[in-house]
Amino acid sequence: MAARRDAWMMVVAVLAIVFGVATIRAGGSVLFGSEEARRAAGAYVGFVVWFNFLAGFAYVAAGIGLWLRRRWGFVLAAALAIATLVVFAAFGLHVASGGAWEPRTVGALTLRTVVWAVIAAIAWRRLGRTA
Repeated sequence: MAARRDAWMMVVAVLAIVFGVATIRAGGSVLFGSEEARRAAGAYVGFVVWFNFLAGFAYVAAGIGLWLRRRWGFVLAAALAIATLVVFAAFGLHVASGGAWEPRTVGALTLRTVVWAVIAAIAWRRLGRTA
């Protein structure tokens, strides 16, 4: 049973790290890339892109913590889920106030919120109560 738990945490940790690297790359291309990359992003919302870019580094850190089976990995995963939800709410206010936005942002924020809520839930079951 312990080996199976370790396997779950390894999968979740690798997912978090890969997701983090992909997020850094995607956000970095919009923030620091060519004009073509910014045009391709469309009417992106600056604070959302900056949050995602910076959060990508925290995703990698959380993945490392989960790989090492440290409780702080769970805490960081939970904090990322909550922070993403807060940014999602701020994005909603931005849209409601008439700000420009891309429809795919809704999907991206939904995906990020769900992924980190699931990662935090798995980490809680595996690490949160005992580590």
